[in-house]
Amino acid sequence: MILSMVDDTRTTQAVVRAHDLVKVYKRGADEIRAVDNVSFEIQSGEFVAIVGPSGAGKSTLLQMIGCMDTPTSGSLEVDGHDTARLSDGALTKLRRERIGFVFQHFGLLPTMTVAENVAVPAMFSRKDVRGRVDELLRSMGIEGRRDHRPPQLSGGEMQRTAIARALINSPSLLLADEPTGNLDSATSETIIELLQTLNAGGLTVVVVTHNDALANAAKRRVDFKDGKIVERE
Repeated sequence: MILSMVDDTRTTQAVVRAHDLVKVYKRGADEIRAVDNVSFEIQSGEFVAIVGPSGAGKSTLLQMIGCMDTPTSGSLEVDGHDTARLSDGALTKLRRERIGFVFQHFGLLPTMTVAENVAVPAMFSRKDVRGRVDELLRSMGIEGRRDHRPPQLSGGEMQRTAIARALINSPSLLLADEPTGNLDSATSETIIELLQTLNAGGLTVVVVTHNDALANAAKRRVDFKDGKIVERE
């Protein structure tokens, strides 16, 4: 199994631990098992790429790991918390403070500047994050674009802004859904190198991707098909 199977005798705290995880959607009279009895662990500091055909359940799995969707059955622990035992408020707090999420279509607010977009996830913490914003813009190489708005940016600059936004609260886990999906090959390579650098700094990174270069850059590749983790031939 490409992701380590759950072993209840282990004492090491995994960043993500799932056991018999299931997600079922209903479409009329039909039931779609988007995630089908999946068990795995992701350890701190891993860089994991989840790959597979469209409709395999990859994004659904990522959304559950990111506490943006709830399992139909099974158990899921994120950052040491059993998500089924958390209230909606506690789930929101966990998602905001411990998880960063990067979307394929960037998800930036077009009327806000780069700096304002990066600061958005910290709005509810009531902290002065101006120094942290400056630090992230420098590290992403977009400090010169801080007062520009998303329509004025290139695709690579928008994705760097989105990554900076995901990091504003210093999460322990970065999730990215097709982070190179809307980028050309040269820009994709830059984003891949950035994710590798963040992982080398100790950040746990999990990506869903169709990009072979990104999948190969990860330390661990997980093949997903029909809602299940499958062995590579």
